[in-house]
Amino acid sequence: MIWTVATDFGPVVVREQIEPDDEPGLLELFAMCDDWFEAVTGGPSGPGDVQGLFYSLPDGASFEDKRLFTVRAGEKIVGLVDAVVGHPHGRAAAVGLFLLAPSHRGRGLGRAVATVLLKEAREAGLDEVTASSSTAWPAGDHFLEALGFTIGPETAGTGNRTTWAGEPPVRRARLSLAD
Repeated sequence: MIWTVATDFGPVVVREQIEPDDEPGLLELFAMCDDWFEAVTGGPSGPGDVQGLFYSLPDGASFEDKRLFTVRAGEKIVGLVDAVVGHPHGRAAAVGLFLLAPSHRGRGLGRAVATVLLKEAREAGLDEVTASSSTAWPAGDHFLEALGFTIGPETAGTGNRTTWAGEPPVRRARLSLAD
């Protein structure tokens, strides 16, 4: 699927499939977002982070449930959304990563993209979306709350991703699509 989304930056394209040729653009995006990686994981991104997108799944999920969306301004990848449909239950989706290039943050792009994807989720019959927010990245909490998510207390662990000593706690967030 491909969606064109109107934003303050002009139209951006959200594409549901990542191609092998996208790897350099994803590596560039991750490098641009080292502020987020350092805050949330304690270190910069690396090639393994991009490769991990393809096989990182929560317990009980299958590769067929994985959805990777790129956000493009022209040919440049300026965002990425990683989600798993059918997790934590059959009518839910879990967002593992919603990453925007610093040049595209804070100006409505995230909300515009999320609005399109949440509409698609509702139309597909999903009734819940979950996400995580790091205590070290308050902008994540603000973003989730602006979309209507309820953010819970701090929890330990980050799913099946390897965590490092000193990583800040995360909070689980939930959005009901049935409302």
